[in-house]
Amino acid sequence: MKVLLTGAGGQVGRAFRVLAPAGASVAALSHADLDITDAEQVRRAVAAHAPQWIVNAAAYTAVDAAENAHEAAHALNATAVGYLAHAARSTHARLLQLSTDFVFDGRASAPYEPDALTAPIGAYGATKLAGEQQALADGAPSIVMRTSWVYAAYGQNFVRTMLRLMAAKPEIRVVCDQVGSPTWATSLAQILWQMLEIDAPAGIYHWCDAGIASWYDFAVAIQEEALRRGILAHAIPVLPIPSAQYPTAAQRPAYSVLDAERTRALTGAPAEHWRTQLRKMLDELVAA
Repeated sequence: MKVLLTGAGGQVGRAFRVLAPAGASVAALSHADLDITDAEQVRRAVAAHAPQWIVNAAAYTAVDAAENAHEAAHALNATAVGYLAHAARSTHARLLQLSTDFVFDGRASAPYEPDALTAPIGAYGATKLAGEQQALADGAPSIVMRTSWVYAAYGQNFVRTMLRLMAAKPEIRVVCDQVGSPTWATSLAQILWQMLEIDAPAGIYHWCDAGIASWYDFAVAIQEEALRRGILAHAIPVLPIPSAQYPTAAQRPAYSVLDAERTRALTGAPAEHWRTQLRKMLDELVAA
């Protein structure tokens, strides 16, 4: 299997590279290697590598910054996806596009299924939804994989931010009224490879680790598990606050839990709880 991976330096890109199965050939391209907002660069890269799959893990993910940089976010999250999809069709490759829980407005009270009505409430979610539409335009045989609250032992993410703050602050305050499902980048990368290996049907899928948490719940678990591993020397108070007490440029969905049953049924992947996956990630951090 020949795969062209964009966003190779990010959390998911790095995990995807590490988990490449025997016999797979991955052309791992970072932004320095390929600017996917340049249609000609995309055309040349896809022609040169002749992949069977293009996995797009590149994205503009600065949720708050996107509110004032809509053009830049749209260029990377939407327009560039159109270039990748066109290049894929031209070379008889398939595109797997990563997307986000932020395509939903957060008003649901049960996990969002892949065909649930989308209604993004911020620029980031709107541009990612536009990217989904580009990936699937004109009946392209693409896969859109939505995920949520991704973290890893490297890169910029909530877990690493919490560990840094917990080591430096006397207490922290964490939003308790935004609910979702934390997802380890390795868990997501594993499912992406499975989707490629079974040549999954085109369409929209969801993947997240099992269980539900608020950001406050997640922070409390991070501290408890980090203390057990000696990553943190002592506990500090973790205080729950409503979103109103932590204003941000972009509004976040209050409830963005994804229903991943379609993906689990197709791949046979087990439903591992997010706290189990958090423990694995912290063990990886200790071993690094």
